[in-house]
Amino acid sequence: MTKTVIEQLDILESLGLFDVAYSDRAAVTATAAALRTAPARGETALVGLHPAWFPASGLAPLMTREGKPGFVVEDMTDVDDFLPSGFDLPDNPLYLVRDVERGDDLRNVSPEEALPRITAAGRRGLTLHEGLSWAITHPEIVEANHCFMTIGSRKAKPLARAGDGVAYDARTPALWNASGTGRDGNDRRGAPKLGWCWWGNRHTWLGIASAER
Repeated sequence: MTKTVIEQLDILESLGLFDVAYSDRAAVTATAAALRTAPARGETALVGLHPAWFPASGLAPLMTREGKPGFVVEDMTDVDDFLPSGFDLPDNPLYLVRDVERGDDLRNVSPEEALPRITAAGRRGLTLHEGLSWAITHPEIVEANHCFMTIGSRKAKPLARAGDGVAYDARTPALWNASGTGRDGNDRRGAPKLGWCWWGNRHTWLGIASAER
């Protein structure tokens, strides 16, 4: 993390963050103003975006790289259903996330394998919305061959029977750069991309991002 809270807020607001809020923009404005005057204003903690106020589908286009806007892959029309799992977020539109790591040391480790390691270290997986905020305010973090999954967000699945516990979709959201092939289109080559990977698969070029719990 290289930018202060104030610098991140400037970027988010200049790119139209308030325009993509679901509702209650007054609460978003008030929270942003509070962060600007709080003791933490000079911190380099990440400004987190709460999924109750912002849709991931609306945040993705705010990412930019090489002058190209970000996008959601065509086969992830349910991206807004991926929500924080296993921990609670502050009940504010914007909040601070500390000690964020891209998880380069967890490349070639599946989310299924990484989660116990992250938890044992007293940390948690980064949420999709936090990953998007990071990519929006620090575009360089979505680096070719050094991108990341956001396993803190999962999509709950309907249960066959009540009382069976929680079941999850087998996908996990991830952020990387488009190759310009297939349905992405050549004009999107190099653009930041919100896609998904299988929960049980390993990827040599995708880390697993985490933060202080």
